[in-house]
Amino acid sequence: MELPTLPDPLPAPVVDSHCHLDSTQAHSGLEPDEAIRLAAEVGVTRIVQIGCDPDGCRWAVAAAERWPSVIAGVAIHPNDAARMGPELVPGLELMEGLAQHRRVRAVGETGLDYYRTRDAAGQAIQREAFAAHIAIAKAHDKTLVIHDRDAHDDIVKVIDAEGPPNRIVMHCFSGDDHFAEACLDRGAYLSFAGTITFKNNDHLRDALIAAPLDRILVETDAPYLTPMPLRGRPNASYLIPHTARFLAATLKIDLEQMCQVLNDNADAAFGGSW
Repeated sequence: MELPTLPDPLPAPVVDSHCHLDSTQAHSGLEPDEAIRLAAEVGVTRIVQIGCDPDGCRWAVAAAERWPSVIAGVAIHPNDAARMGPELVPGLELMEGLAQHRRVRAVGETGLDYYRTRDAAGQAIQREAFAAHIAIAKAHDKTLVIHDRDAHDDIVKVIDAEGPPNRIVMHCFSGDDHFAEACLDRGAYLSFAGTITFKNNDHLRDALIAAPLDRILVETDAPYLTPMPLRGRPNASYLIPHTARFLAATLKIDLEQMCQVLNDNADAAFGGSW
């Protein structure tokens, strides 16, 4: 599928707070070197590369070592955790080791996904794995990046039971303003993807408006969740300007101010600049 053209550049730098450069290459043929170059061309100067399984996490760490603009997040995705069986324990041990790498700033994406894992046994495994990831994030002072799909209540329950780490990012925030308040009360940043631009997602816009400016992030989740007006096309970090402009318009603030807020918040959310 043909890649979208580049949008107009942003007036100030912005971070893609959640991306899968490896999956983007597999999905659309866009090589990481080129993806990073195109992103920088439109003002997306830094990227958080997220691993979701052992191989993907090793790739994320190698990417962060290779490209100074990239940092890594490592975890076992909740749907993978539910299906790994006896390989889950060594997988979590690997995450414990990788989390200590200097270029790893996040433990994630971890969390709960009751949309694709619907059986009670699988959901129980997800909760156990989520708790284990929280412990790793706390032990090594890493940012906890949470995947939450159809599991709002249990996300909060597990965080409360384990105790929150110093920094939490709600990846691809999917709740309403009430759930936003629950997350904010626990110190979380809300990261908005292209889904906020979709016509029927008024609840996401309500959540954005409810959030303090210093708790908002922007992401692609590339190659997924491409923003309007390109929905259905392959996503990549260079398309962040569409979502950033939408956030600024929704909040009725100047675009350059929006960019500065997003950039500063990424530094705070991931433990400093890189």
